Amino acid sequence: MEETSRPAQAVPAAPAALHALAALERGVAGLREAWAGAMPPFGASLGSAQLDLEQMSDSGLIRVTDALAKTRRDIDAVLARVAAEVARRSGPEFGETGLAKAQGFHNPTRLIAASTGASRTDAQRLIAVGTATAERQTFSGERAPSRHPHVATALAAAVIGLDAASAITSMLDRASARADASRVDVVEAALVELARQVPLETLLRGVREAEARLDPDGVEPRDDELRSERSLTMREDRHGVVHLVARLDPESAAPVKAAIEALVSDALRRRQAGDVDHAPVLDDTRSIPQIQADALAALARHTLGCSQTLTPLAKTTVVVRVDLDTLQSGLGHARIDGLDQPVSASTARRMAADAELIPAVLGGESLPLDLGRQVRLFTRAQRLALGERDGGCASCGQNIAYVEAHHIRWWERDAGPTNLSNGVMLCSFCHHRIHRDGWSIDARPSEVWFIPPPHIDPDQVPRLGGRARFELRHDRVTR
Repeated sequence: MEETSRPAQAVPAAPAALHALAALERGVAGLREAWAGAMPPFGASLGSAQLDLEQMSDSGLIRVTDALAKTRRDIDAVLARVAAEVARRSGPEFGETGLAKAQGFHNPTRLIAASTGASRTDAQRLIAVGTATAERQTFSGERAPSRHPHVATALAAAVIGLDAASAITSMLDRASARADASRVDVVEAALVELARQVPLETLLRGVREAEARLDPDGVEPRDDELRSERSLTMREDRHGVVHLVARLDPESAAPVKAAIEALVSDALRRRQAGDVDHAPVLDDTRSIPQIQADALAALARHTLGCSQTLTPLAKTTVVVRVDLDTLQSGLGHARIDGLDQPVSASTARRMAADAELIPAVLGGESLPLDLGRQVRLFTRAQRLALGERDGGCASCGQNIAYVEAHHIRWWERDAGPTNLSNGVMLCSFCHHRIHRDGWSIDARPSEVWFIPPPHIDPDQVPRLGGRARFELRHDRVTR
């Protein structure tokens, strides 16, 4: 039986507010209050939601956005619980009398997808998160905590979203079979705290790093699995456009990504150059995907017949970062600049034959990392050291290929030295925003803190930036 949608069924109202819905009721009340407070105190025009939004103050609109996001997280938390219960009642042990089949659906995923109007992937995520965070029942009938109590508590309190809960629980389920239970609990608590503070993209980097630390023996098998899945397909459509679809493991992708990004960065740098004498005659109006396509074509043409190195590639290096003890022992994991997926120590050693291998312990006597006022521009060794600390843009996490080393105290205005303590990796957008809005930066050997100006945060509470945001501290994970 093919299903498309489920008919709405009338349900009699409960005599009193259910405990499970109390958070939803508070959220809706808060949203109503925020909406009313965002409207002009006098002269507001009544009409559609769009008209209301257009009349809101900027600060009021932000409060409405936050209230809506909170309510959405409340709804998702309850919906995940409901989806898990639907799945439980649709288990194979119920046969044809299971809830999903009794309602005309092949499985609970399709039932949830039809009810929510979402994809089956989204429905599966709801069921998985709800199952992973649901309370359990022992053989004696007693209630037991969920498999992931920290995630369950944060999800119920609506301080993390469904996607964050899914990323954490799915990783923990993979790694828990090969990791000590106490370490898993510490990592879960740390990832939940991280999820409260950073966007999903940054959290995912932390999740990958945590998995590599929880299950170091699993990094190398994952490398082999990813390598076995590598592929490149080419086809020409009826318009003559050739479609390239590549799936590359980190080791294979690293030189490809580094080379293309070097050419893209060079094109963007020339586009933004303020030197009129060296500006191109024709304006470069290409989009980033178009520049990347042209870069790939340029690399192919160069390989087929060019005898000289493309200028932007002359200084391009695939940088593999690995702890010294990992390099010596062969146990643990490493990172490739520009890629989030950790690789095994053996992969790092293999890449060392063709790529520059930079140990994480930087700043030896052979590297002059503090240059004072003698040199204005940061050296390559300094940029590598800053990249190890900041992991890309220290503010937003932008890929390290698109960031530059900047003086915190300006070279000319503040007579700032070219030292690591006065350097930070920033993308162009964050660099201009920080100077425009008056942010302060406190750069330490292993951390970078951004202090907002009073007009953004009257308390000026420092905000952690750099790699320390998403990397779980080794002592917390291994204690």
